[in-house]
Amino acid sequence: MSVQGETTSDEGYAASRLRLLRGAEPGPARRTALATLTDTWLTHLLAQATPGHPPAGIALVAVGGYGRRELSPRSDLDVLLLHDGTLDPADLAKLADGIWYPVWDQGLALDHSVRTPAEARKTAADDLKVQLGLLDARHLAGDAALTAVLRTELLGQWRAHAPRRLPELRELGQERAERHGELQYLLEPDLKEARGGLRDATALRAVAASWLADAPREGLSAARATLLDVRDALHLSTGRATDRLVLHDQDQVAVELGMHGADAVLRQVYEAARTLTYAQDVTWREVHRVLRARTAGHRLRALVGARTPRGAASRTPLAEGVVEQDGEVVLARTARPDRDPCLVLRAAAAAAQAGLPLALATARRLARDAAPLPVPWPAEARELLVTLLGAGPPMVPVWEALEAEGLVTALLPDWERVRCRPQRNAVHRWTVDRHLIEAAVQAAALTRRVQRPDLLLVGALLHDIGKGWPGDHSIVGETIARDMAARIGFDPKDAAVLGALVRHHLLLIDTATRRDLDDPATVTAVAQALGDPRTLELLHALTEADARATGPAAWSAWRDRLVTDLTRRTAAALTGGTLPPPSRDAPAELDADAERLAVEASRTQGPVLALHARPEGPAGPGAEGGAPIGVELLVALPEHPRALSAAAGVLALHRLTVRSADLTAADPAGAGPVLLLRWRVAAEYGSLPHPDRLRADLRRALEGTLDVAAKLAEREKAYRGRRRAAPAPPPRVTVAPDGSQRATVIEVRAQDASGLLHRIGRGLEEAGVTVRSAHVSTLGANAVDAFYVTASDGTPLPGPDAAGLARALQHALGG
Repeated sequence: MSVQGETTSDEGYAASRLRLLRGAEPGPARRTALATLTDTWLTHLLAQATPGHPPAGIALVAVGGYGRRELSPRSDLDVLLLHDGTLDPADLAKLADGIWYPVWDQGLALDHSVRTPAEARKTAADDLKVQLGLLDARHLAGDAALTAVLRTELLGQWRAHAPRRLPELRELGQERAERHGELQYLLEPDLKEARGGLRDATALRAVAASWLADAPREGLSAARATLLDVRDALHLSTGRATDRLVLHDQDQVAVELGMHGADAVLRQVYEAARTLTYAQDVTWREVHRVLRARTAGHRLRALVGARTPRGAASRTPLAEGVVEQDGEVVLARTARPDRDPCLVLRAAAAAAQAGLPLALATARRLARDAAPLPVPWPAEARELLVTLLGAGPPMVPVWEALEAEGLVTALLPDWERVRCRPQRNAVHRWTVDRHLIEAAVQAAALTRRVQRPDLLLVGALLHDIGKGWPGDHSIVGETIARDMAARIGFDPKDAAVLGALVRHHLLLIDTATRRDLDDPATVTAVAQALGDPRTLELLHALTEADARATGPAAWSAWRDRLVTDLTRRTAAALTGGTLPPPSRDAPAELDADAERLAVEASRTQGPVLALHARPEGPAGPGAEGGAPIGVELLVALPEHPRALSAAAGVLALHRLTVRSADLTAADPAGAGPVLLLRWRVAAEYGSLPHPDRLRADLRRALEGTLDVAAKLAEREKAYRGRRRAAPAPPPRVTVAPDGSQRATVIEVRAQDASGLLHRIGRGLEEAGVTVRSAHVSTLGANAVDAFYVTASDGTPLPGPDAAGLARALQHALGG
């Protein structure tokens, strides 16, 4: 609606303002028109207060939101009467009253001040909020040169003092976030003060004005406009100057905006807040980097009296095609996203496990250039997803970086249905998608409790996926989870387990808190619904993770006791009082390659090995039909007390990641006893080592001329100051009950790390036990290993000795 020709009288302004708010289309154009209308009226008021021509040295200036032309229907008018100090104080006061009183008479809120440029600069220097408002100063009427001088001086002052003021600005934002919460998750959000709200949008403009750093601009204007549109509708529907979108106003706001219901409004608000929050995180990280670099440069110049040399930043490899640079995860120079479909997940997993952010430019390059993953995913991609989910809290900002660039929905299209979806339940503190991420974070802390941490983590990610569709979300979610599991590359058996976890994710908590646990029918019903003890084990952990991710009111010691009691009773019903053995206890039959190597090792009495680049079968338990990971490495050597630790240590020295492994004893054709180790390995980065180098180092390790432990410790020390490991649950070492009749089964569940299997092997060797066989699996970032050990006479360890071994090994691993 045009405002040209509108009368500038007070009555005319009021009538024109009312017509504009009732008749114009909502949005930026209406806000600009309202600001223009107000500009015209205030200009007229200044002219009335100074008959004839306004005297030189007087200017009327809009600041803050009004300066940005962001006037909502009930916004304050932030106005500065600027003067050069030559006017008589009484005349100046009379002039100011001639402007302020008509504004008050209209019932409009007014934030006003009268200052000289010097006073404005001093107030800005003392009060950061004043400084921010003046950065958006816009000339309205009077002496334009005076306004121009003020703007130039204030911007110069802001840029000169930015290294000191920007940390203050960030601290203000953090204090607001603590008081008002995260806009993208609140059911009754404050559109202005909450984190990701309009205040933070203004702060990003201030950072850009400092010239030290800039926010990622894509989507920022649209996000800001969305929040302003919602605030406009809130003002009009309530008739109040409020920024808080309370529940009973949301339906009317939706009507005002022409949207279908309150949930649609909230989801749009959350989307905008998420864009602003991510931009804020990236921007403050860049500010920190720049200020840190400046400080380091000043110190170096003070020491050497010269300019700081400009060299390439240090780049530390993290994974194939992924490096750390300047505290962020970026792509290696040789990385080719268009030829490496797994690179998105590999970069994300490396970032989360290292506790580092994924660089903005890297996320955007991956979004632009990455080749799509085939469906079903290859095993490497599935393992990387599990590794990402298992990183715990550091996974959250990495996931947010992927979401900001649309990479999550590119990987998992069904995710879009739950993205930014509100949960109208006072117990829930997150949106549906963030609740799923938080459930995975909580599940990461429980991975030591289950045989299949990969299924626990993915189950946590998917357990509420049905909330994006009509109907019972548990029933609908089961079908979606099965489909997504198949897409991710799980075999039908594992997909069925994931479907059952989603279908029954409320079963234990509902039954434990609403049924009589002493009634046999209660336990029977749960046992029949789940069918097997492994699913029950997973569901027990998922129940706790889900509740802890929901909110403080959803989990308690009382609920924990009830659910644990129900789980114990159901496990007994499913197993007849005993748990099934965790791993196989019979040596595998030798294929032709293994037979040949075993015979050669027996004949030469030295280690022999073969590295096969051919597909070696599934990666990890339950992965039948999955794509292979890395290559197969066969090692045969005469029986030796240091065989396991030496072989594992050599692989770690050569930066080979062990995905799975089996150690068995063999006596090929009666040639003599040998140990056969079948490894599935992949290079952390770079190419695979030559088999001759592995064989030479293994021989030296067995002879004692290569100190593997010292070499690994030396490398760990070199990297300790350059990497920040993500927090992980402590290792757990247990004796499996009824695991084997011929040996004692020691189970180890720990965070996978370079040299982990070497440390386990050394611990077993130092305990003086014999390792009859070993079955090693790496599921994401979790190692799930079983070692069949005997005493020196070949019999299982007595109970106390087995328990002592487990305690000692857990202590040696840092638990």
